[in-house]
Amino acid sequence: MSPPDLSAARSSSPESGEDDFKTLEQFIIEQQDRFPHSTGAFSRLLRDIGLAAKIVNRDMRQAGLIGVAGSTGAVNVQGEVQQKMDALAHREFVRALRLGGECCLIGSEEHAEAIPLNTSTDEGQYIVLLDPLDGSSNIDVCVSVGTIFSIYRLPDGYDRTEPPLDAALQPGTQQVAAGYVVYGSSTMLVYTTGNGVNGFTLDPTIGEFLLSHPQLTTPERGRIFSINAGYYHSFEDGLCNYLDWLQEHDPETGRPAKTRYIGSFVSDFHRNLLKGGIYMYPATQGNPEGKLRLMYEANPMAFIAEQAGGRATDGQMRILKKTPDTLHQRTPLFIGSEQMVRRAEAFLAGEHSVV
Repeated sequence: MSPPDLSAARSSSPESGEDDFKTLEQFIIEQQDRFPHSTGAFSRLLRDIGLAAKIVNRDMRQAGLIGVAGSTGAVNVQGEVQQKMDALAHREFVRALRLGGECCLIGSEEHAEAIPLNTSTDEGQYIVLLDPLDGSSNIDVCVSVGTIFSIYRLPDGYDRTEPPLDAALQPGTQQVAAGYVVYGSSTMLVYTTGNGVNGFTLDPTIGEFLLSHPQLTTPERGRIFSINAGYYHSFEDGLCNYLDWLQEHDPETGRPAKTRYIGSFVSDFHRNLLKGGIYMYPATQGNPEGKLRLMYEANPMAFIAEQAGGRATDGQMRILKKTPDTLHQRTPLFIGSEQMVRRAEAFLAGEHSVV
């Protein structure tokens, strides 16, 4: 990932003669001030998420030195071997959200059940669903990983002191915010509240996320496709045809496209968001319902993609309109530049000639 351009976050200060940077907290407060009846609870919730991300980033940078690299030996609810950093990230995000008091219910990929926080405050009205550390098996080989989060409001009629699981089972269209943190050559927090997408780069010298990518948009078309091609023979025919089409030589349409697949969803999505491309994790013979989690991964990333001008579907249906049945529900996912996703949908439907 290339170094971020921080110029958009700067404003010249005639008094000091130095550049000033807008921090994540300053940006959140400015957005809050646009709503005269805001209590500040949502702003503090985002602040808490940012704080937990800084702690996880700190431990990530020292993983090989402080004994948190490698696996715990346990298997999580997803049937995956849990990494030590998975457990640490889960603990830090839950702790930050519990102490903040704005969240009443947490759903985590690392926990079998939803976690009620037994809050008694009037401000404890938000539900946070998260993948504390996406791609954690890559930590040992220094590959970028990330955190994904999704925020909903507790529906009317539920007791905020101990809301049940079904309070969290809302379609993605009901999200009030979503975002991710990518821990790589630099650490970035990217989020949306439904009014565009903004990215903040962590400056480790002052410990603050600084606005570096205001009003992010993704190219309508791209030349990158990200998929685990090792499962090619498990894909349906329409998808195989699309992959073959992407790799044909045709200068007029910019083909062949380039394959870029890291195996860390946040990292692949982040690159494609900035440069243009499509990420695909389809149904396979081994995972007929797909592998990515609807609530923790697909919904928040779909919200971001759409706000940036992209598209996200399961191959047939808009991701954000899917009604969840379970907390850990899985789904196929095609997400990224709008025209590339539409082309994939057309191939899947056997109608690619009309795109």
